[in-house]
Amino acid sequence: MSGQPPDPATLSSAQKDALIRDLRRQLAAAQRTKGAPKRELLDELREAPRKATTAPPGTSVKLGRHLGLWRSPVVLGVVVAVMLAFAVDAGVGRYQAHLTRQQRQARLQLENAAMRSLYVELKRIVAEPDGKSFRMTLALQNTSPTGPLYVMLNPVAVYVQSGMTWQQVPSKPVDDAGAGVITLARDYSYDVAFTPDVANWAELIPGYMHVRIQDDLLVSQRAQPGDDVVERRTPFYVYLKPHGANDEDIKARSKMTGTPPLFIPMPPH
Repeated sequence: MSGQPPDPATLSSAQKDALIRDLRRQLAAAQRTKGAPKRELLDELREAPRKATTAPPGTSVKLGRHLGLWRSPVVLGVVVAVMLAFAVDAGVGRYQAHLTRQQRQARLQLENAAMRSLYVELKRIVAEPDGKSFRMTLALQNTSPTGPLYVMLNPVAVYVQSGMTWQQVPSKPVDDAGAGVITLARDYSYDVAFTPDVANWAELIPGYMHVRIQDDLLVSQRAQPGDDVVERRTPFYVYLKPHGANDEDIKARSKMTGTPPLFIPMPPH
């Protein structure tokens, strides 16, 4: 049969050589045909990155539109305005916090000056010749090294205890020195007259009225203050011997030696 390969034993040397050459050509052709898919696969793999980085036509158009929108002066203006608004808001917040700290510090300094640098003292109480009233002297002293204090002198209130309550009695400055705003550089004193005309006053110490004197001052470190004003309230408590009191009776009842004083200062209570 022509389709069967020849028997090598029956071939001559020349036929054998021709047969070998023919088999080599067939083998080479078969190898080329079998390697084609591999080369095609390698070519596809080489082309894949370029295909992946190449956007479809529609995608490039949409991306171009978005980039063009961000390049628009209107959009850029809005973005800049929003950023400026945030920056201004942050700056205003920091400034307000700084201003609040400064105001708080100034307030604390003023309160310290009003409470610690301003010394208020009840110097004396004397009986008036009318047989009803008394005159007291209040003294102010500024110990602050930073400068003068500006003090508003308010009317001094005087109360006498009757039973379990306090009754306010008439009081007024003796002259203009006890009213208005003063510049307190070092020392200042003024007089206040009061009339403790109270029936059934409380007798905590035999023969003495229990009296509360309340001195309310407004203090600032500026001659023309704004909100930098603090109130300084100073109470004084005394036992006051009324007009016409019998000294011998007081001495006998309280076992006091010597002449009973006109007033006996007491600590705040």
